This record gives sequence, C-alpha cells and structure tokens, in this order.
Amino acid sequence: MAPTPAYFHDLANSMIVRRSLTNVNHTQAVTLGIIAVYVVVIALLWNLPYIRWSLWPFKMLVIAFHEFGHAITAVCTGGRVKSISLDPHEGGVTHMVGGKSAITLPAGYLGSSLIGALLIFCGFDIVASKIASIVLGVCFLLTLWWARKDWLTIVTILLAVGLLIGFWFIAHAEALRFLVLFIGVMSCLYSAWDICDDLILRKVNTSDASVFAKRYGGSSQCWGVIWSLVSVAFMAAAIVAGLAAFNQSFAQQESDSSHFIPTKI
Repeated sequence: MAPTPAYFHDLANSMIVRRSLTNVNHTQAVTLGIIAVYVVVIALLWNLPYIRWSLWPFKMLVIAFHEFGHAITAVCTGGRVKSISLDPHEGGVTHMVGGKSAITLPAGYLGSSLIGALLIFCGFDIVASKIASIVLGVCFLLTLWWARKDWLTIVTILLAVGLLIGFWFIAHAEALRFLVLFIGVMSCLYSAWDICDDLILRKVNTSDASVFAKRYGGSSQCWGVIWSLVSVAFMAAAIVAGLAAFNQSFAQQESDSSHFIPTKI
C-alpha cells in the first residue's frame, strides 16, 4: 500500500521536532538554561522562610490565572460568573452559577497550567511574547470585570499589566520575553506544587480535587496526582514546541521585534 499524504506530513513533523531537539542553537540553549534556573530559583524561594514572600506578587498573579480558568469554563459551559476574589493568604475563589462542574472544577489547575505552558512556548521568541502579553491583557480585562469589587485582585492585575507594559520598552521587548518565561514557569510549577501541598503534604479537605472526587468518584489525592502530571506534561510539551517553532538568534528576534509594534528606550 502506497504511503498517504498524511503519512509524509506526520513524518516531516517528526523530523522537524527531532532536528529541533538535537540541533539546539545558542539562543535556544540560553532559553533552556534560563528555564532551568527559574525552576530551581522558584523551588528554593517557595520553601525558604521569609524569603518566599518575594514570590508573593507572582503567586497572586497565577492564582488569578487559576480563577480565570474556573470562570471562563463556567461561561463556556452555560454558567454565569458572579465574582472573583483573591485572598492575601494565597487563596482565591470564583463565585459562579451553573456550568458543567466536571469541566469547571479541574479548569482552575489545568487552565493555569495551560496558560503557563503557552507563555513558556511564546517565551522562546520576542514577537510571540509580545502577542502573548496582548492576549494576557485581554484576559486580565475579563478578570477585572469579574473582580471589580475585590481590591486585591484589582491591584494585582494592574501591577502585572504595568510590569508587562514596562518590559515592552526594554531592548525592543527582549526583557519581556524573559518575564513571560518566568510567569509561564511559575504558573506551571504553581499548579503542580499547590496540588502536592494541599493534597499530599497538608491534605486540605476543601480543594477543587476533593470536591471533584466527592462528585465523580476516586480520591482527591488521585485526581491531584493526575492533574499534576498533566501540568508537567503541558510544560514539557511547551518546551518541545518552542524549540521546534523558534530557532532565530537573539539578533534576528530583536530585528523582527523592531518591526512589530516597535518600542525601545
């Protein structure tokens, strides 16, 4: 039987991925190194007393991603979002009516992990990071609308928007690329670590996984492990996709960025 066009298409894609992974250029190697440094630094800061408060603003931000995941899936499955609020003790809650709970409950962790993975993917390229920051801005506006009565959420989102805008003006947004990477890594790690912290180390009884287990069977720990593995898989897939899609040098990326909504100070 003769090979079909789909066969050659899949073969070409697999060859591109293998080539991208085996022929990592200098720019990609630096990006991978920065991701590794972010993973180590975030893991250390997360657990060191007092110093871990330095991550607090970014934790609030990724919690906002978590709540946005609940909210957007509620709307997409026929529900209505009444409000979103963040808690100073690194918590958040989305008040909603209706929607498919089988989708909305895991959408907090998996949604924030998916957002983080997409940010990591875009963090391999400056122009892609610019586009990602614009999309983030739209998501933030939606979150602000749902959280317009919660001051902490408003302040957190406005500070995040200000940081993204400020980084647009550094070396044609080259600094923005590394900020997007950091937020992406933080978001993926937060999902995995928070699930582990709540369900394995502290065994919190009111987590999304515990509610999901009560309604659909299984244990909260089991669902937590599954969701954690999915979060890590999202992150790994984003790195592979970033290597396959973006192989431009730093100079080429800066040149491309200078022609896409150019900004520089």
